[in-house]
Amino acid sequence: MIKVIINNEEYSYPKGTTLEEIKNDRNIIAYAALVNNRLRELTFKLKFNATLDFLDLTNKEVSRIYEASLRYVILMAIKNLYPSAKVIYNYSISRSILAEIHDLNLPLSNHMLDKIAKEVQRLISLDLPIKRLRVPIDEAIKNYEEAGHYDKIDILKYREEKYVNNYICEGYQNYMFSYMVPSTGYLNKFKLRLYHPGFMIQYPRSDADGNIPPFDDAPIFTKTIKEAAKWSRIIDGDTIARINRYVEDDLQVEFVNMCENKHNRQLAELGRLISSNIEDIKLIAIAGPSSSGKTTFSKRLKIELLSRGIKPYMISIDDYYRPRAEAPLDEDGKPDLEHIEAIDIDLFNEHLTKLISNEEVQLPVFNFNTGFREWGEKIKLDKDTPIIIEGIHALNDRLTPGIPINQKYKIFIAPQTQLHIDNHNPISFTDLRLLRRMVRDQEFRNSSAEDTLAMWESVRAGEFRWIYPFQEQADYVFNSELTYEFLVLKKHAYKSLRSIDRESEYFITANKLLKFLKYFLEIDDEVVPNNSILREFIGKSVF
Repeated sequence: MIKVIINNEEYSYPKGTTLEEIKNDRNIIAYAALVNNRLRELTFKLKFNATLDFLDLTNKEVSRIYEASLRYVILMAIKNLYPSAKVIYNYSISRSILAEIHDLNLPLSNHMLDKIAKEVQRLISLDLPIKRLRVPIDEAIKNYEEAGHYDKIDILKYREEKYVNNYICEGYQNYMFSYMVPSTGYLNKFKLRLYHPGFMIQYPRSDADGNIPPFDDAPIFTKTIKEAAKWSRIIDGDTIARINRYVEDDLQVEFVNMCENKHNRQLAELGRLISSNIEDIKLIAIAGPSSSGKTTFSKRLKIELLSRGIKPYMISIDDYYRPRAEAPLDEDGKPDLEHIEAIDIDLFNEHLTKLISNEEVQLPVFNFNTGFREWGEKIKLDKDTPIIIEGIHALNDRLTPGIPINQKYKIFIAPQTQLHIDNHNPISFTDLRLLRRMVRDQEFRNSSAEDTLAMWESVRAGEFRWIYPFQEQADYVFNSELTYEFLVLKKHAYKSLRSIDRESEYFITANKLLKFLKYFLEIDDEVVPNNSILREFIGKSVF
């Protein structure tokens, strides 16, 4: 017998009892569990004494497991209905997955989607077991060849291990680079929605308290994602294996500059749009989530505008923080510096209005050491000088109520990658930003990967509260993704991620990042231009 502790209560079970059996015996709702603080599938057999923490849909790791398992079952359903169909998954808007189906004789219709949904529901109702297999590479390649999954064969070339973890259900095999639920019956919460050029998959999210969040259409953001997908196809860079070929063929300099030129084109387009309406534009507001490259982008935009005879002036929103004692308090009773009311909105608008009216203003400088504002230089702007502001609240009209809407030009910036491990496993936008921040914190703040991971959930919560609700108000979305950047970020992040101990609460996230990061080849920092947004994270920026 072995002893297990659940919620400070001790129980005894025969050696080899699965976590699912214990969960069912204790009548616990769970999809995975921590065994001595290590994430395990419910099929895991206990052979030692352990402390168990069963995890439900409010847990972020369970959210990932649920999503991967649901993708798996949907693939299984489509294969049953349309054996020749090819499916590609992409992360998309409204915290959903976009599934595109290719090689069908007819365009995807509501009727076809209804058939897929019913087949998925049938598979779920049968509660079919999903079993993990350790398969030798040669056998995996044979299986993928028979299924026509040549994209999966391509990535195996870069796998160091001599085996592949596959999951099998009713003869269907696939690997979603994730743990899975024990059986299809766990996946009874999902929604499918027709959405050109495929359909959206909605699933329970930990950041929605384990519920399926409402679907919020985002046409401006969607346009950017579609352009990102088109770009990845143009450069033959939509999978890890394809971008690795640029390194193998010694074309990394060409690849880097091709990607950088995409940013140059966006900046030129922005310059043209702003200059065409410069008589009305008085305020250029820039916002985006953490590690989007806002600082470098703002400076490059200024240079682009200068080249067009426009002389913008940059003002830091951070200098308008109220004294810390006056800041709103968060749920822990600490000053919430991310809250919009932490900024002296009245003073900020008074200064903006005066500057736009060509009046003199003495700018504040916030001293982060003392927590108080000090006074800096006095300035007076020419009547044709637009002001650039950058910060998490820049697109929120509560920050700038004194400036008419038609005098604001709003820019949302974020990296929108459409890169995949293989067709069934896209790499998330959030993981790219997390890697950027990890490298930057390590380079400039002497912070470990574990330090960055420790604060990431708080950062994400602030983004959902203060940034994403306003992204659709943007006049322009700047995609700051550089398709080659994973090839550079790998060597900066890989070692520190590997150093995180298995007992750490952040090992799970670190391991998730390593699961795809290990497949990338590497590019030397020296080929990255000194004005690149990527330099903001790896260092040696000209700015």
